[in-house]
Amino acid sequence: MELTPILRLGWLNGWVFLAFLTMVSWGGLVIVPRSVSKKLLDRSGFSRSQKILLITSKIIAIYLIVLVILTPLKIGSMEFVIGVILFLFGLAGLTIAMLNYKNTPLNQPVTSGIYRISRHPMNFMQTVSILGACIAIGSWIAIFILILAKIPAHFITIAEEESCIRKYGDSYREYIKRTPRYFLFF
Repeated sequence: MELTPILRLGWLNGWVFLAFLTMVSWGGLVIVPRSVSKKLLDRSGFSRSQKILLITSKIIAIYLIVLVILTPLKIGSMEFVIGVILFLFGLAGLTIAMLNYKNTPLNQPVTSGIYRISRHPMNFMQTVSILGACIAIGSWIAIFILILAKIPAHFITIAEEESCIRKYGDSYREYIKRTPRYFLFF
């Protein structure tokens, strides 16, 4: 692992991981009914400060994306193997979470499948995949930027939960009581 990697364009860079992640994320939005993707991307209940946090998180994420795209993979290293394992685990979990989301009626909160053990499995699994890419390129600075992007994203997660409480009421409050936000953490 290096603090700051040497950046260069190449065929075997971290962009390969991001391309797969993008295909799964956006591909999932394409195959689900428009009403489901609209529900997933709805930010209409966010306050001005919550929207600013969302934009801040996205701007930091852009820096991370550029860094990962321009950094060669550490193929043949232990970092690469660990990164691939984490990436694939996150990608599988993200796919399962998207299917669980798709199969839930629009007028109900998503609480079945992987959502029984995490209130935000899509966010968590996407983060695990990106962490895998950061490890596969062997960059400490990429991991730091990922953590930095997730700080405001955590507050967006809280805003999403507040929106779900307004929409679903007591059933969502009960769900919060029995299900951790990020798998192991309440």
